[in-house]
Amino acid sequence: MKNPRIYYTLIFLSIIFLGILSRKISFIPLWIGDFLYAVMIYFLVRIFLPFKNAISIACLSLLICYGIEFLQLYQGEWMIELRKTLFGRYVLGQGFLWEDIIAYTFGILIAFIAEKFTLNFLNRKSV
Repeated sequence: MKNPRIYYTLIFLSIIFLGILSRKISFIPLWIGDFLYAVMIYFLVRIFLPFKNAISIACLSLLICYGIEFLQLYQGEWMIELRKTLFGRYVLGQGFLWEDIIAYTFGILIAFIAEKFTLNFLNRKSV
């Protein structure tokens, strides 16, 4: 890949689109949005660190997702007000759920595996 940031950005934007779409279609379970949120975080980190190894990206992405989820346990007045905004609602979330931790873990794991298989496939094809 000549400029991996372009590919990662396109994936990132596609995941945002799918995540918003998942919230608009009523029969899609809510955990799908959390799963896609984690995949989005993985590729956002990838945009900024395109040449780091995938394990490091996965660990950093998990730390970010878990950190944001555990931050929802903090109920300071200013944080509650921030969560009432569109940014706060989408980025910081509304309340802590263990199910979200599970969805984030699987989202990062699937993004990691998909990237490894894709890169392996592309590397074999270019040889």
